[in-house]
Amino acid sequence: MATLTGSERYRTNTQSLGWSEERADENVGDTERLLSGLMGGGLLAAAVMRRGLSGAVLAVLGASLLQRSITGHCMLYEALGANTASTDGLGRRKVPTGRAVKAQQRIRIERPPEELYRFWRNVENLPRIMSDLESVHSINDRLSHWVVKAIPMGGPTIEWDAEIINEVDGELIGWRSLRGSDVDHAGSVRFERTSDGRGTDVTVTLQYAPPGGLGGTLLAKMLGEDPESKIQQDLQRFKETMEAQSYSPR
Repeated sequence: MATLTGSERYRTNTQSLGWSEERADENVGDTERLLSGLMGGGLLAAAVMRRGLSGAVLAVLGASLLQRSITGHCMLYEALGANTASTDGLGRRKVPTGRAVKAQQRIRIERPPEELYRFWRNVENLPRIMSDLESVHSINDRLSHWVVKAIPMGGPTIEWDAEIINEVDGELIGWRSLRGSDVDHAGSVRFERTSDGRGTDVTVTLQYAPPGGLGGTLLAKMLGEDPESKIQQDLQRFKETMEAQSYSPR
């Protein structure tokens, strides 16, 4: 298996995953930021045309709205505990990169990419290769419900609804969790034909904000549930399943 290291391992393909570059202190949604920028610019323009106290007030308000737009942070929202940056306009959860765990692994499988893609695209196949995945139920062609065994064992199961947000037939599947999920999660699997044409390089990339934050991740690693190791093990199981003579596609 080829293992990515250094900057390659943590490289984020934001275009294919649709991941947010949301900072940990952002609490203003994209639409609000756009409107704040437009209003702030308008108030500053109006302030130039006025003098005295009214012009100063408009300038202060305009500058405040522009700062809100640029930084994505609102002090009032912070005081109220509000956050409109946690979902996008379609209700899909964003993964704040400041507190997210990122992992990427690659493996070569001696099967054509189209065959591997078909197996993965039928998401109900995935519990066959992912040991901690209890079930995946297809809701429709793009939506599915995932249930994962608890870490540490004995705790409640972790569940989320996921949506396929980017897809290239035979080459790429990208997904992201929806609002109301237990885990902020995004991922992709890429299938690239090897240079000799005899196999496929499969690359899995995951980004998620774990339950309990980064402390929960450290605990999981102490228990031997390191996300990169799990991806590596699951990819090895995928390889063995697909290369086995007894395998028959569903």
